[in-house]
Amino acid sequence: METAEIRCIVSGKVQGVTYRDFIAKHARHLALTGYVRNMQDSKVEIVAQGVADSLEKFLEYARRGPLFASVSNIEVEWREPQERHHSFEVVF
Repeated sequence: METAEIRCIVSGKVQGVTYRDFIAKHARHLALTGYVRNMQDSKVEIVAQGVADSLEKFLEYARRGPLFASVSNIEVEWREPQERHHSFEVVF
C-alpha cells in the first residue's frame, strides 16, 4: 500500500485542552507517523503519513478533538510525503 501524507492547520480552541495528546494517541492507534505541534497563532499543525483510509479515519478524530477542545476549522492538504517519519511525535 502506498503512503500518503496530509498537512493540517487546525483552528479553534485547540491549545491548552490536550488536543495534541489526543491527536498523537489516535495517530499511533491508526499506525500513522508524523507530528503535531502548537503554532504561535493559537492554531495546531499536524503532519501525518500512512495509508489513505487510515488518514481519512484520523481526520474524523481531528475534527472532533477531545472533550474540552472546540475545532472550528481544519485546512487539509493532501500531498506526497515530504520526508519519512518513523513514529508520531508531539513537538514542543
